[in-house]
Amino acid sequence: MKYKYILFDLDGTIAQSANGIRHSLRRMLEDLGVRGVDLSDYTKYIGPPLYDTLRGLCGLPEEKVEEGYELYRGYYDTEGRSMNMPYDGIRELLSALRESGARLAVCSSKLEATARVVINDIGMTGYFDRICGSNREGTRKDKRDLIPYAIEQLGGSFDEKSSAVMIGDTWYDAKGAFECGVDFVACSYGYGSDDDMRKYNPTAWAKKPSDILNILKTEN
Repeated sequence: MKYKYILFDLDGTIAQSANGIRHSLRRMLEDLGVRGVDLSDYTKYIGPPLYDTLRGLCGLPEEKVEEGYELYRGYYDTEGRSMNMPYDGIRELLSALRESGARLAVCSSKLEATARVVINDIGMTGYFDRICGSNREGTRKDKRDLIPYAIEQLGGSFDEKSSAVMIGDTWYDAKGAFECGVDFVACSYGYGSDDDMRKYNPTAWAKKPSDILNILKTEN
């Protein structure tokens, strides 16, 4: 493989998770009596950190953000999470990458504990060396912070960033990779906008999960 450290976004890259996230946001907004929030465009809330979505798209005042966060987490953990499904071809891709000897990590803006549970729910735990995510203190919520953290969790150093690649489906992933100076594979099969990712000059594009293996092979 071209890379020693291979970092995967979760929502829209490994897992089809939009229905569960939208369901949980809708239930949270209903409980808070918030109306008029348009959840039809997945690109507005799949990818950004949850707190940013609550303040921005959902328009919650600061004094309601923490309550909204807890409500969302409750609905996602008990209802939304069960709606996740892996993309076709992901299992075969991860198996081939593991056999190559590369080090694999999930690199998600979800809470690290939640990302770990989601990966376990969809039967993917054994494919990853580390599951990396954000924490409740608000650090590591952006990919520019998560990418160095994930490389270090895999046993590497950020000085080895040329040996790392970020794989994701939104401009949040693309921007983080760009800011960190690591290569980026844009997954156009996910929930993000190709035009938004294109602004950050992706190294390569994957129309389906099986494309990623060929992109990462040394001979390409």
